Amino acid sequence: QVQLVESGGGLVHTGGSLRLSCTASGITFNGRTIGWHRQAPGKQREFVALISPFGTTNYADSVKGRFTISRDSAKSTVYLQMNSLKPEDTAVYYCNTPGGSLSWGQGTQVTVSS
Repeated sequence: QVQLVESGGGLVHTGGSLRLSCTASGITFNGRTIGWHRQAPGKQREFVALISPFGTTNYADSVKGRFTISRDSAKSTVYLQMNSLKPEDTAVYYCNTPGGSLSWGQGTQVTVSS
């Protein structure tokens, strides 16, 4: 059974930083494009960033220049370094393929206070 596990969220002040991690059991990320998504209260889940098996990245306009996605193939882990956080970044963050083809994990809560 595939299980995605996100971690690293927390409460930070505006301008702070967090590093999220995503691991999986039941599958390996190797050879897959993996993305981060987020869902704020009362809003639909939205795309944040993705990274291909070759390291190609893509970001939502709202996070460009502030967030960096990376992967460690040896650990089958995908990271999201979030800097210069804003209150509007507050959301539950999830990892999955860009199309959400895997079972969604519980996510990790990121709260940015003003």
